[in-house]
Amino acid sequence: MSNELRLGIPKGSLEDATVELFCKAGWKIKTSSRSYFPTCDDDEISCSLVRPQEMAKVLERGKLDVGIAGRDWVRENNSDVVEVGEMVYSKVSRRPARWVLVVAQDSPVQKPEDLAGASISTELVEFTKRYFAERNIDVNVEFSWGATEAKILKGLCDAIVEVTETGSTIKANNLRIVCELMESVPVLIANKESWENPWKRAKIEQIYTLLQSALRAEGMVGLKMNAPGSQVEAITRILPSLNRPTVAHLYQSDWVSIESILPERDVRRIVPELMNLGAEGIVEYPLNKII
Repeated sequence: MSNELRLGIPKGSLEDATVELFCKAGWKIKTSSRSYFPTCDDDEISCSLVRPQEMAKVLERGKLDVGIAGRDWVRENNSDVVEVGEMVYSKVSRRPARWVLVVAQDSPVQKPEDLAGASISTELVEFTKRYFAERNIDVNVEFSWGATEAKILKGLCDAIVEVTETGSTIKANNLRIVCELMESVPVLIANKESWENPWKRAKIEQIYTLLQSALRAEGMVGLKMNAPGSQVEAITRILPSLNRPTVAHLYQSDWVSIESILPERDVRRIVPELMNLGAEGIVEYPLNKII
C-alpha cells in the first residue's frame, strides 16, 4: 500500500494504556500475546509491538515511521529522530516518571559529587554515564538486569539510578533519593524521512492531535441543564467552562438550556448549587475527546 503508516506500539508496561488511549482517540487496536503485529481498524496504519527501550533505534533505522516511547529511552539511545510531542500517561498515574539517584538510607552521600569513585547500577547506562561525565565526576556505571534496589541492600554497588513515579518502592526498601536526574514522559517520535513525507506527516499530526484531545478529556465531563432565564447570570457565574457556557433559549419559553464542560470532581459541589438556583433536568455525560 502506497499510503501506509508503520506505527510502533510500546510493548510491556505502556502497552495496555497505549491501546486504551488510541481507542479513546478513535482507533481500535487489538493486540495478541501470540503476535507482535496488532491489528488496527484503520487500513492506512500497520502496527508492530516494540520494546520502548528499542523504539527510537528502530525508528532511526527507518523500520517504522512513528512510535511511542519514553523520552528517557530516546535520550539513552541518543537517537536521531523527530519528537512530535509528549503525552503524559502511564500504567500507574498521569505523573511523569522520574529517574533518580538512590542510595541506602544510612549512606553519607548527599549529592552526586559525593559518589566520586563509586559504582552505580542502572538500566539507563549511557545517560547515566553522560550525566556524571558532564559534571566531571568519575564513577563506574554498570548495567543492571533488574532488581536494582536489591543491589544496594546486598552491597553490590554504592548507588543506583532507578525510575519511579511515586517513590513508594524506594522508601519501602529503606532507600533514599539523593536527587532527580531526569523527568520522562511518553513521547510520539517519528523517523526523519517519514516526517518529510507530506502524506505521512499529515497522518502523524492527525494521530497526535487526536491522542492529545483524548488526554485532554480525561477527568472532564459535559454538564447540561434547563434553567429559568432569570437565573442565567447567577448560574454561569458558578459554572466552570473551557471558555464560556453555551446558553440557548428553549422554544416558546422563558427558560434556557445551559451546557458546559468542567472537571468531573467539581460536579458534586456544583450540582446542589445549580438546583438551588432552579436548574432542572441536569445531565452529566462523559467525554472522549476535547479538541
